[in-house]
Order: sequence, then C-alpha cells, then structure tokens
Amino acid sequence: MPRMSRRTLLGSMAAVAVPGVLTACSTGSGDSDVSNAGKKLAPWPSYRPATGPKPDLAPTDAGVQAGYTAYPAELVKSVARTPGDGSTVKVMSVSFGTPPKPASANRFWAAVEKALGVKIEYTIISQADYQKKMATVMAGDPDSLPDIINMFSGFVLPREAEFVQRRAEDLTPFLSGAAVADYPNLANIPTHAWRDMGRIGGRVYGIPLERPLPGSTLWLNQRMFTDAGMTEGWTSQDFAAVARKATSGRTYALGAAQGSLFGNAVHSAAHNAPQEWAVTKSGTFQPGWADERFKAAIAFQAGLRKGGAYHPDATSISQIDLTTLFYNGTVGSMQDGFGAYLPKYRETQGKLTPAAALPYSVDGTPGGIVAARRSFGYTVLKKAKKERVELLLRILDYLAAPFGSKEWELVHYGVEGTHFTRGKDGSPQPTKLGEVENNTNLPLKYLAEGPQVLFVPGMPDAVRALHAWQRQTVPHAVRNASYGLQSRTKNAQGTTLKAMLDDTVTGIVAGRIPLTEWDAAVKKWRSRGGDRMAEEFAKDYAANT
Repeated sequence: MPRMSRRTLLGSMAAVAVPGVLTACSTGSGDSDVSNAGKKLAPWPSYRPATGPKPDLAPTDAGVQAGYTAYPAELVKSVARTPGDGSTVKVMSVSFGTPPKPASANRFWAAVEKALGVKIEYTIISQADYQKKMATVMAGDPDSLPDIINMFSGFVLPREAEFVQRRAEDLTPFLSGAAVADYPNLANIPTHAWRDMGRIGGRVYGIPLERPLPGSTLWLNQRMFTDAGMTEGWTSQDFAAVARKATSGRTYALGAAQGSLFGNAVHSAAHNAPQEWAVTKSGTFQPGWADERFKAAIAFQAGLRKGGAYHPDATSISQIDLTTLFYNGTVGSMQDGFGAYLPKYRETQGKLTPAAALPYSVDGTPGGIVAARRSFGYTVLKKAKKERVELLLRILDYLAAPFGSKEWELVHYGVEGTHFTRGKDGSPQPTKLGEVENNTNLPLKYLAEGPQVLFVPGMPDAVRALHAWQRQTVPHAVRNASYGLQSRTKNAQGTTLKAMLDDTVTGIVAGRIPLTEWDAAVKKWRSRGGDRMAEEFAKDYAANT
C-alpha cells in the first residue's frame, strides 16, 4: 500500500469539531460506564525493573529520580528480536516540535523503521491543534482510526474515557499482572505511572508515558535572580522584592505564556493550595479552587503584576515565544514542566545558567511544588485481532527501551556518525542533521518511553544540581488527588468548567476583575458540575483503595 504523506493525513483531519460532536461516543448508561466503582479491578502490570547501568545518583522511593553524571560506557540490549513483520503501522501523537522531513528523505525515520521492522505512517498534531483535531478523530469512523494513538494529558477531551472504552483495545489480557512479562520494557514502567493513568471501568486500556514527580516548575535565569538578592529559604515577601529589583526597563523578572494563568500552578503550590483536588482521610474530595490558600496565591500574583514584574504580554504570548524571551534574557523566569530541563540547559549554554526555583515560604510554612501526573498521557491501540495487538505491543515495547540501552539511544539520538557523534564523555552529540532529524520533530517518545532519568550530556554539574533540588523539594510536592480516577462529569464538562475559572484567575491577576469576584466564580463552578465531580471522584477513589 502506498504511504500517505503527513500533509495528506493532517488534511483528512482538518474538519472543525463542533459542540456535541462526541455524543455518539458516550455509552449513555450512567456514570458506572467508565467508573471503577463496583467493578472488579484488573491488577496493574507486575513491575519488573530492567537491568542496566547503575546510576551515579540514587533514586528514592519518594520520587527523586536516578541521576547519571556520565553516559554509560557500555549499552545493554533490551529487545531480543525485530518486533515487526514488514506491515504498515499508522500512528498518531501530539508534537511540540517542528514538522519532520518526509519519510522518504528522513534517515532517522528510516533507521527506526528498519529497527522496528515496519513502515510507519505518522499523523503528527501540534499542541495548539491537538484538542480540535482529536475531537474530529474520536467522532469519526472507527475503522479509520490509527493503529496507535497518543492520548495527551494536556487537555481533557470530551468523553475521552467513553471513547477509549468503546473504540480502543482492552489491553488487560495482554498486560495485567504477570502477562506484561512478555514485554520486558513495558514491565519496566513503574506502577506509579499506571496508577496515575488509571483504569476505565476496572480495565487497563493504555500504556502510560512515565514522568518524574516534579511538575510545573519555575525556571530561573540564575544570575539575574541571584544579583537581585535571591537566597535559599526565601519568603513570599523576599520573592516579591527580588522580582521588583530584577525588573528594569525592558527586562522583566517574570515571564508567562497564554493559558498559564501567569504561572499560577507554581504560585498556588508555593502557597500549599491543593492542585485541583484534595482528599480527606474520610475519602471526601475537596476542590482546591475553594481553598483560601488558592485565593491568596491569586492575590499574590495580582500584586506582582501590579508592581510591573510580569512581561506585559503575559496573557497573549505563546510558550514557544516565551522560551525565546527567556533564552535572550528579556524575561528572567518562566513556568515550564520539570522535564524541560534538558533543552533549558542545552540551549542556554554560553548565555545564562538555568535553575529550578526553590519554592518560597508563606507565613512561615515551607512552600510546596507541583506534583505532576506521573503519566504524561497514555497510548491506546485500535481494536484488532490478537496477533496484530501483540505486534503493536512489541513495537511499543521497543520504543519503551530504558536509558542505557542500544534501543534507547537509537530512538532518542538516531544513528551514530549520521545523527550524532560521541563527546569526550561518550555521550551523544547531535550533528547538524541530528538537529533536524530527531524524536522531537518525529515524536516517537509520545508513543512509548521508558522511565525517565536525570541526564544532561556533558554537563554533570547540572545533573547534580537537579538531583539536589529534587531531594529538597519532592517531600513538599502537592498532588492532585484525582489523578488516575474517573469522573463522568469531568469527562463531559471538565474543560468548559475549568476554562471559566481559568479566565477568572487571568482576569484578576491582569487587573480586569476584582478579587472579590473569585468566590462567586467558584460557587458557579460548583453548582454547574464541580460538586458532582467531587462525588464521582470520591466513589472512584473508594473503589481503588
């Protein structure tokens, strides 16, 4: 069969989704359709850690990552044989990079196809288009679905769980319990990632993309903040004073991107406000937005904005453009995922030294950090015959190869001598071709990936600093208690309801709406579905504990 181009594939998905377009995906028989309450729960896949190079900096059970100050001298082989059968596999995922060169002119693409033993037709969706285009795909003909689909956790897709339950393959027989042993690299995915992905109706439908415990992080231009008086153990008052001093002329201490609520996640966590949901000892779910600490964080941010510390385009600039402003020194900080440390260190060499900010304290209480969902989305498979499902799982098993393996190196860096050379410490250093042919532009890492570790090629001091930061902050991580749980109301209305609150936060910080409007917004959110979400999460929580 001829291989469809990426342009053609994206063109076929270009229809605009309209409200209610996913109604057909709902099973329509009540909350129990996707809830785990009252269901026999499939066991999580049995965790079997892979053997590989010993880390230089040890991980902890609390969530501090393993750190490697040097690239492993000897790589292990994690896959015994070529997983594919020469067939064509259609895949689809989100992307945060530029579009790749077409398969016919892309040696990285060709090398991965050869290693996997399949031809890959790749539908790549930019983050900006993901929600709209996924809605179109989910509402379309089930026979036209790609074989492998990345369900990105950055958005709540309408009736996402119902879609997965109806249209995706139930992977429980293949992966639950000891069955996962047939796929050693998938068995190497820690249980915390499967838990935060969650079950649907008691069953396992996806494969999680494991992520470190720290989530949204305030990345600093270290020298700018140090020169302005930043010290370890700073308070919220200290933070505000440093932000004022670091802002001068056309240089701003604080940068923020459209949709980030002026970096609200970082500040609400520093105030120790629940991140969306908290659960009491009795199992009752309480919304973080109704917590006075969350309201205090909004007020604090409004003060920072009024004092001029934020870049004036904080409500309109894209994350990509904000990153450019951070690199060129226009803004001294930006909120980004902790996992963004690698490009932060790589792209700022010779310009500035990035650092993950330690949270400030509020009223004598040590500040918290955002605990990420330990699954950066998950991958589902189109319904198929047993032999086809097993082939697709072998492909994902290859892509989930652990750090320190030959397969990991190929998927992350390509072919030695073509896409990378070796640095003095043996670590891969991208060539000019490797800068454009890689797994950012061809985002295989959003289909499956092994557990993440701390590693910055050629920069051991950066790894030590990140590991030390995690040891200080992980004990104070503030977790969203709803991770891995099902709520029919959130699946159907969560995006719309949260947008109402997000707009209010942005309006208050920007000075367009008074802080006194916040309580009314939360009351409206609760009456329109928030309280139902709390009840549904509580039932699902009880079923999972």
